[in-house]
This record gives sequence, structure tokens and C-alpha cells, in this order.
Amino acid sequence: MEITITARHFDLTNAIRDHIELSSERLDRYFDQVMNIHFILSLENEQSHVEMILHAPRNIFRSDSFDKDMYLAIDTAIDKMEAQVRKLKDKWSDHQKKSLKKSTEFVYANLIERAGDRHRINVKRVPPELMTINEAIDKIESEDEFFLIFRDVDTDKVSVLVRKDEQHYKLFANM
Repeated sequence: MEITITARHFDLTNAIRDHIELSSERLDRYFDQVMNIHFILSLENEQSHVEMILHAPRNIFRSDSFDKDMYLAIDTAIDKMEAQVRKLKDKWSDHQKKSLKKSTEFVYANLIERAGDRHRINVKRVPPELMTINEAIDKIESEDEFFLIFRDVDTDKVSVLVRKDEQHYKLFANM
């Protein structure tokens, strides 16, 4: 991370420089790549003005703050910047979760439970295991489940094996 500091209408002290470097380290955890941060510090009418520009991969963020104390203005600008970066990272992770939902690696199973007059449907995301039909029958018997979702070795398609009674099964293949 490269930090550039510009001071206008006052002399920049080492204490302010150290405070900026320590405070901006918490922004480093959001991006793996190298980023540049430019601070523009100025005094205007007994007010401290801090403008902060962060150059990250494919993004440029800007925040500014006014305060009587320069240290508080720096902290406020960094807090605003961290909120912007966190919002972008949340958006990226939400987008990745949406793409996981569309992925063929997972299959959605609707579990219908009947309790009196009401029906309750639970949707569950299941990663289908790669196995043969005989292995699926053995697994459904050992786990004492009503159904099993698996990926058939022979066809490489998602299949569902449903237990009808103790001896009979129904196979929904090529889904």
C-alpha cells in the first residue's frame, strides 16, 4: 500500500504522518492487490479538511471530512472510506453467492412435511455425490432416508432415488 500525503496551509508533522499510516492499515485487509491512498490535508477557517482518495483495482473511492481537530477529521475520513469499501466487498460476495445458486454443483431439494391440514416446504441445497445406483440404494438403506440425490456415474446426470416401501425404490434419472 502506497500512501501519499499533501498538506496545504500548514506544516505536516511526523505525528500526523504516523497517525495516517497506522489508521489506514485497516483498509489493507479489504484488497489483496496494491492500492494507492492519497490524503489531502488542509486548514480552512480554523477547520481541518481531510480529503482521501483510494485507488483500488478497477475502483476509485473518495471521502472527505471536516472537523476542528485534524486527527478526528482523519479518523472520520478513514471510517467513511472503510464503509464504502466494505459495501463494495459485500456486493461482490453477494454476487458470488448468487452465482453459486445457479451452479450445477448443487441441487435444490423440496422437502414437504405434513402436519395436520398444513403443508410445510423446506428448500435444501444438496451437493450430489458421484455414485452408482447400487451404491445409492445401499446408502439410502444405511441412512434410513426417504430419498437420496446423487450424480449417476454412468450417465453423469443428477438422479433421485425415492424409497416407496421397504423393498421398492423409484429412480428419477436424467434430471
